[in-house]
Amino acid sequence: MPEITKILRFLAPLVAAILVGNWFLSEVKKARATNQPWYRPYLSTPGILIILAAILIPIFLWISKKG
Repeated sequence: MPEITKILRFLAPLVAAILVGNWFLSEVKKARATNQPWYRPYLSTPGILIILAAILIPIFLWISKKG
């Protein structure tokens, strides 16, 4: 049973990252199809989620190791 919880703890963020990544890729394809600027997908919901994760995860890890 402990092995299953370890696997689920590993798979949950991986599945979430795959879903957000595919969502962002669809926004990129939509922006290219309509000739929008290159930064337009980054202003969508998945783009903002990716940017926040890239900024906040290292900060949280840094704070957790300090304290």
